[in-house]
Amino acid sequence: MRCDRYGNFDELAASEDASAFRIEAEKRNSSICVLAPHGGKIELGTSDLARAVAGSHLSYYLFEGRKPKGNRDLHVTSANFNEPQAIAIVESSDVALAMHGCEGDDEVIYLGGRHEKLVASIAKALSKRGFSVRTHKNPALQGTAEKNICNRAKLGMGVQFEITRALRVRLTDKTGQSTTPSLDDFVNAINEGLGQ
Repeated sequence: MRCDRYGNFDELAASEDASAFRIEAEKRNSSICVLAPHGGKIELGTSDLARAVAGSHLSYYLFEGRKPKGNRDLHVTSANFNEPQAIAIVESSDVALAMHGCEGDDEVIYLGGRHEKLVASIAKALSKRGFSVRTHKNPALQGTAEKNICNRAKLGMGVQFEITRALRVRLTDKTGQSTTPSLDDFVNAINEGLGQ
């Protein structure tokens, strides 16, 4: 696993040009927020997935890499992610769902986070729709650290999605060639898991 160039957002903001990244955030009348702290060109497809899950009713936050190259430099690990708008949205919500990307040629969703009941509920709904759901072997990608951005909402526990590159590419395919389970299946499963 590669180390981050910056220890937190403050270091990143002090070193990178303002055009290197973009923040999109909307606080809605919702107790749940959806995040893509490594969106845009950092972990491709995670912004699209977070927007789709948020729909028109959940609060959301995107931190998007926009550099021509070297966007991996903008990755700040979730336990150190302290961008003020992200903290504000997460801390004003009961639960946070964080969309992340991991490597992988298989289409897999690795679920983690401290909200075990919600993780189990979402896993069941995703599996029912044909998604392969697992727990990541790497403890660092299981989203269980207390300081992880997904666990900093009011309940102190959230859900972390680590989605393989193969699945992210297919779910966010804009050509209409995507097969099932689809992006709609992904969104509907999460809503069902949330009890929406």
